[in-house]
Amino acid sequence: MQKICIVYSHHKLGDLIWQLPYIKSISDFHKNKVYLILREKTQAKDILRDLDHIHSIEYNNFRKSFYYWIDTIKLLRYFKSEKFSHVYILDKTNKPAVAAKFAGIPNIIGPGIRNQKKWLTSENYLSDNDWKLNYSEQSQKLMQLNNINVKNLIPELRINPTDIDNKFIKNFIGKKKIAFGVDSFEDYKMWYEEDFVNLADKLYEKNLFDNIYLICGPDKSHISKKIIELSKKNYFIDCSNQNLLGIICALKDSKFFIGNNSGPLNLSAALGIKSFGLICNDPVSELKYSKIIPITPDNYVDNAWFRNREGMRKLKVEKVLKTILEKI
Repeated sequence: MQKICIVYSHHKLGDLIWQLPYIKSISDFHKNKVYLILREKTQAKDILRDLDHIHSIEYNNFRKSFYYWIDTIKLLRYFKSEKFSHVYILDKTNKPAVAAKFAGIPNIIGPGIRNQKKWLTSENYLSDNDWKLNYSEQSQKLMQLNNINVKNLIPELRINPTDIDNKFIKNFIGKKKIAFGVDSFEDYKMWYEEDFVNLADKLYEKNLFDNIYLICGPDKSHISKKIIELSKKNYFIDCSNQNLLGIICALKDSKFFIGNNSGPLNLSAALGIKSFGLICNDPVSELKYSKIIPITPDNYVDNAWFRNREGMRKLKVEKVLKTILEKI
């Protein structure tokens, strides 16, 4: 009997969400639930818990230097104990391919970019030039090379919060809420705090909300606190102390989401919430396989990367407001 494992080593939540269509496609192709190996930082055991095509999730942190071999041995032992028939690797990392090879896995499939190809059993892999493709496009090509049909390229996520998960939002029942995604793993992707404050004022004048959830990680809590301080309004709800399930409950309780190009934006869109992405310094074309509604500055140039947060000033509050009012 076939037993399928899928490995994805990236730590960003948004990157994992982009892989959801391909995880589902592999499961459909083999007509089996799949086992996943992911980084703990993704909190995948929480966000993927209600997907029927996933059997179980194991965490591996895919560290470097001395810990490379500790994590590789951990993978090796897991592969041996589970006796998988197939291991799919959805990025170019070597260690799961090495571990699968030494574990005697008969079918090891991956992008094969650079050294990884030496450890694969399949000859259907990408060219080294394909590293220039974004992560979604790399996985699309990997599926095509292995004759795996992808029925839907758009990430979709189903999460059914429990009463325990919903505890955070119970204080705000009956009010109109929207959400702002105000932080990012990369600072250069973050719209400025004063712009969020200005946008909130204008949306409030239009009677579009009673409260705004400020979606922000604990390591960037100073951003949500600065917005509240600058605004001096009492309609903001600081979510920086919430876990991922609390964030999901806030998103599902929101009429729409506006935020930086980061994990919460991708999460919101995958949950089916109308989601507006503030894009200035990175390629908007990367969002073409999502339900995200991008908002870019006038005279924006696609497929250009700018690693300076000052570039986010090009996106004016008036442009964001106009787009939201046209689309909601």
